[in-house]
Amino acid sequence: MQGISLDFSGMKPFVKEDELELIQEKVLAAHDMLNNKTGLGRNMLGWMDLPNRISEEEIKQIKDAASKIQKQADVFIVIGIGGSYLGAKAIIDLFDSTFSNMQTLSDRKHPEIIFAGNNLSGKYLRNLIEYIQEKDVAINVISKSGTTLEPAIAFRILRLFLEEKYGISGAAERIYVTTDAQSGVLKSIADTQDYKTFVIPKDVGGRYSVLTPVGLLPMAVANIDFEDILDGAMFASHVFNERSIEHNDCYKYAAYRNILNMKGKEIELLTSYEPSFKYFIEWFKQLFGESEGKDSKGIFPAGDIFTTDLHSMGQWIQDGKRNIFETVININLNRSFIKLPKSVDNQDGLNYLAEKEIDYINKQAFLGTLKAHIEGGVPTTVINIDDLNEYNVGQLIFFFEKACAISGYVLGVNPFDQPGVEAYKKNMMALLKKDEEN
Repeated sequence: MQGISLDFSGMKPFVKEDELELIQEKVLAAHDMLNNKTGLGRNMLGWMDLPNRISEEEIKQIKDAASKIQKQADVFIVIGIGGSYLGAKAIIDLFDSTFSNMQTLSDRKHPEIIFAGNNLSGKYLRNLIEYIQEKDVAINVISKSGTTLEPAIAFRILRLFLEEKYGISGAAERIYVTTDAQSGVLKSIADTQDYKTFVIPKDVGGRYSVLTPVGLLPMAVANIDFEDILDGAMFASHVFNERSIEHNDCYKYAAYRNILNMKGKEIELLTSYEPSFKYFIEWFKQLFGESEGKDSKGIFPAGDIFTTDLHSMGQWIQDGKRNIFETVININLNRSFIKLPKSVDNQDGLNYLAEKEIDYINKQAFLGTLKAHIEGGVPTTVINIDDLNEYNVGQLIFFFEKACAISGYVLGVNPFDQPGVEAYKKNMMALLKKDEEN
């Protein structure tokens, strides 16, 4: 059952039908390159059939490890950067309580989940070590190579912490490694220390890896039904594979964003009126930023949470430079059912909203802002989600991954490499090694 749908009515004032027809050939060529594996990056297309590839044995291993972690740990630390943490963080934030890490273990029903290795802040690591001193801890380190500096540093520090706390063999029972199947520094360490390992498929890049053990193990520890997510993604892989712009909203979305880019709309804002989408937006930013930002090309991916950011960025979006377009994630069914109570004295003047659900008020803010932005010159697509559940979010994940691949090929870049990332790494390592020599 399709749980997401797209409303392009906010695009029509800005894009003519013949413009869609003109770009259609490029979109269909991109479809062919993906399906025939003839385009740039064709050795990194494993994400396209991930929901079908995962075996029952792998699912069982993930569930068994998650159950063990839930029994042994008060705190579960996920070590990774970029795609090695953003997808898991995004999904956990969507389905866990907003205040999950403040709840007791009995109320939360899973360990507190903390992410590390996504920065080089000494303050962050010091605060983390201080926080976990008296807690039982398990860690999941995620890296294909094991040489990315941020997670490597965090892993060394936290591994030594566990060994001092539990002994070398005791620590080994609490360390879970997600890495390459055959090679790399992290694989070597895991084999030597006999850590439990999970595999990142060689043909899946980091930003496309949320539906591998990279994302699935942390989801399972958080009691999220990752099999429903996989089922939703599998459904989307069929729905969004029709070789058509007219009947494939994923391809139509990719077409619209490229047409707008050619017209000088070089920034895409992904927005939501639900704060728990904050890290989903961060995942989207990495997905499109690393995929399209190369060869002096690319649409700059940005994001806001409304109505919060309407009070900081709203003015710029409404009246600033007209180089932006917007994509809004809208949830049709809200399950909070909280209403504004009626006040006897009505001192705050809000009784005109009494007995209305907060979600209804939020929806009016969405509709009013949508109208204002379109009238203000901001082309807008609305992605409607029937209900915020795992199956529909699985569809949403695959939708964006497929749209990103198609859009990248239409743009004329390789959507599956990231050569620019290596530039800062090379300079940073040169400076660090120079310090060592001195």
